[in-house]
Amino acid sequence: MSERIASPGRLTVSLHQAGPIPLAADFHCEAGELLALVGPSGSGKTTLLRAIAGLYRPAGGRIDCGGEAWFDAARRLSLPPQGRRVGLVFQDYALFPHLTALGNVMVALDHLPPRERRRQATAWLERVHLAGLEARHPARLSGGQRQRVALARALARQPRVLLLDEPFSAVDQVTRRRLQRELAMLREQIRIPIVLVTHDLDEAAALADRLCVLHGGRSLQAGPPDALFRRPVSAEVARVLDRHNLFAGEVVEEGGERRLAWGPWRLEVAAGLESLPVGERVTWYLPPSDVVLHRRGRPSRGERENPVRARVDSLVVLGGVTSVALAFEHTERTLGFEIATHAARRNGLARGEEVQVSLLAAGIHLMGAETPPATTRTTG
Repeated sequence: MSERIASPGRLTVSLHQAGPIPLAADFHCEAGELLALVGPSGSGKTTLLRAIAGLYRPAGGRIDCGGEAWFDAARRLSLPPQGRRVGLVFQDYALFPHLTALGNVMVALDHLPPRERRRQATAWLERVHLAGLEARHPARLSGGQRQRVALARALARQPRVLLLDEPFSAVDQVTRRRLQRELAMLREQIRIPIVLVTHDLDEAAALADRLCVLHGGRSLQAGPPDALFRRPVSAEVARVLDRHNLFAGEVVEEGGERRLAWGPWRLEVAAGLESLPVGERVTWYLPPSDVVLHRRGRPSRGERENPVRARVDSLVVLGGVTSVALAFEHTERTLGFEIATHAARRNGLARGEEVQVSLLAAGIHLMGAETPPATTRTTG
């Protein structure tokens, strides 16, 4: 089965309501793109998937797919689920236990003649690497195999949008990685919008073209994973994305140049200070990858490296990588980064030891107030 699912165009979602489930979510997903909705439990991720599928009707807003309105509260328009042709894969598979793998996929093809239904269902099972298991019931399939059946059933409908609700969370880690790789390869053939809900930020970063960060039903920021991880629009976004190197500073001017005052240091910042007034208080973030440990006895004198002194607050060895937290006298917050374990040992890192690190100017990202915008900010 080599044909591709036809591209229906962009999925656009703009949903707003005060309750009972608060929503202020705005995002889009292009055909052929995978968008991951990320956020803590209760942030509205699954509710939004159900709204797209037509299983939940919000009080206000609009959902469009390929220029067709699926939901428009102002016009009192809401297409039923069968009118939207959405493929939905659940965390718990939602297979019919009394049907075989083939029978479960054939359910999605009841609009076809029986012979064609069987042929296409067989082809879809082969496409998800389940050839030879057509006659097995869900109870005789592994978790990964059940999830493949659920995916084949969702795709057999020739959906205009594919929705994945924590699809790999119920399988072991090895199976999870295999299913992730298979989805990444399958994406090349299904040129439709794919929306993934996941709590796993590593999974989201590995699979998604873009992330949409949600909190309390609000969409806070959307963009490519690397852009969000390095340039969160607010401290709230940074915390949702598990970014912890957040500090407070003040814009100062010394020798005719702007600097970021942080405790006793005046840090150089590659971009952003020029547009801020002197005296402005800012929140700033530094990705762990932009913290550089100086070799003992050989401090760096790079012009843009912001060398600072700190004390090792904690060391956690995780195989070949050691997680380091540094403490400073002027703040209770620690600065975290990772280093190869052999390098940590070579430098004699130990709790309580004084070290010098560089805070790379190109990595320092400035943010304003912590209150996020009411609608999505797009990055990248």
